[in-house]
Amino acid sequence: MVSSVHAVLATGSGIVIIRSCDDVITGRHWLAREYVWFLIPYMIYDSYAMYLCDWCRTRDQNRGPSLTLRNFLSRNRLMITHHAVILFVLVPVAQLKQQHTLLYKVNGILTLATFFCCRILLFPFMYWSYGRQQGLSLLQVPFSIPFYCNIANAFLVAPQLYWFCLLCRKAVRLFDTPQAKKDG
Repeated sequence: MVSSVHAVLATGSGIVIIRSCDDVITGRHWLAREYVWFLIPYMIYDSYAMYLCDWCRTRDQNRGPSLTLRNFLSRNRLMITHHAVILFVLVPVAQLKQQHTLLYKVNGILTLATFFCCRILLFPFMYWSYGRQQGLSLLQVPFSIPFYCNIANAFLVAPQLYWFCLLCRKAVRLFDTPQAKKDG
């Protein structure tokens, strides 16, 4: 329930911010700054809640707390990394207006690559996986699955493509040097 509330608030905040700014790349909105104060406790809560769920699931195995924690961290490495990066990299960078730093630029490249792999390539991968399972080529898959599946995937990937284009534009601006602006 808490994660659902967070997702709704994050999505709602994003919509409000996008609709309120004239330029979604360079525009600023107070909600983008203030939402961080909701995000930080949520990330801490979510990490702790995941640990408690894991602990409850494995408590019958009579492990000590340190082994339980170590196993939890091992099994949930990506999610914990996700939370840690948000808390210890993205929040400080966003709060301290460090957009000119190397850390911000490296983070931007990693965000772009991760977004592309996890939100864009996911769709062709799903089609390829289904095709491999059914003995079909990637191009045959859209014609062999129900039409509504293709429509649903189109609705799901469309905003991802839009956001990816925005991220690419921001990346171009981020690495656009003052000399290139003078020449252009």
